[in-house]
Amino acid sequence: MTPPSPRSKSKTVATWVAFLGGGLGLHRFYLHGLRDKLGWLLWVPTLLGLWGLHRVSLYGQDDQLAWLLVPVLGFTLAGCMLQGIVYGLTPDAAWHARHNPQLPAEQAPASGWPAIVGVILCLLIGATVLMATIAFSGQRYFEYQVEEARKISQ
Repeated sequence: MTPPSPRSKSKTVATWVAFLGGGLGLHRFYLHGLRDKLGWLLWVPTLLGLWGLHRVSLYGQDDQLAWLLVPVLGFTLAGCMLQGIVYGLTPDAAWHARHNPQLPAEQAPASGWPAIVGVILCLLIGATVLMATIAFSGQRYFEYQVEEARKISQ
């Protein structure tokens, strides 16, 4: 078995890059190059969400702009984890047909357990971030509704 060419894209690496640097679009850059517009656009919601976290640390949870910005980060990270899950669960043959068409099928390396471990971590972190984002958003929304109802009743 000959080693894969330097231009071949590994399913395992793509899964782990989505896990570790998905919010910055690193998985998109790995697969599609630095000219990938979606990879560069992922910086926008990530930075907005980080700004929201910074506002929470400065002004507390009562900052209404942070209510909007923090969930943006959560949903972006959850989406990137979902992308890592999709990468890791793609069958090897389909992966190589799409990302490594230059490799003959018999030379295409199998992904193995490291990709599955990456999928499991993406699932754990993605589900946690998604549930925390939904809980934060719901809590802030209902607290806002209670405050508005108090204003109306006075």
